Amino acid sequence: MTVIAMPKSHRDRGIEGLAARWYASNTGEMLNEYTALARRVAAQLPQGSHVLEVAPGPGYFCIELAKLGSYSITGLDISHSFVRMATKKAAEAGVMVDFKQGSAFNLPFPQGSFDFLLCRAAFKNFAQPVAALQEMHRVLRPGGRALIADLNRDATPAAVSHAVEVMGLSAVNRLMTRLAFKWRLLKSAYTRPQLEHMLAQVPFSQAGIAEDGIGFEITLTK
Repeated sequence: MTVIAMPKSHRDRGIEGLAARWYASNTGEMLNEYTALARRVAAQLPQGSHVLEVAPGPGYFCIELAKLGSYSITGLDISHSFVRMATKKAAEAGVMVDFKQGSAFNLPFPQGSFDFLLCRAAFKNFAQPVAALQEMHRVLRPGGRALIADLNRDATPAAVSHAVEVMGLSAVNRLMTRLAFKWRLLKSAYTRPQLEHMLAQVPFSQAGIAEDGIGFEITLTK
């Protein structure tokens, strides 16, 4: 039997204060990506669906999705800064999104609460990733779907450099983002075998992992 080496355990990696404001500014320069993702999800999601984003950060995806239909949308983030920020941005956009503070491995929702769940660029930050997957499974309704998008630990430096170049960032944010990938993000990310090992411990009826640029898209069905 193949033994899968997993990264060392760590605390939840939340972002607060100045770091949260920089992250919001940096990702705000890529708003077109959130808009495109929201349109893609909305095209497959019936009106009235209940949607949860785990770790929404500044709330860009939730807000863009709320503009597209009559969805019940909730965002849950461990960062108090992001919850305040996202709540303010939703109000400024004139949309209804319920942003809450909480942990991915202890979701404060009843079983079977949501039709669709998104977790984008945050799964690698969870202190208890398998517990987080189990919680995602619990809060989805039977037949509910989840999409987890995150970085591939084996992404090459050339691929990462190209990805940063096409993000449309300012010169300063391009430099900061390259440094973040090199010194923190890639070291925190998972390989495909590690993801497969974790997914095998959760009873989703369907689970698929597809490469997407420098990352993975994990599609799950309860």
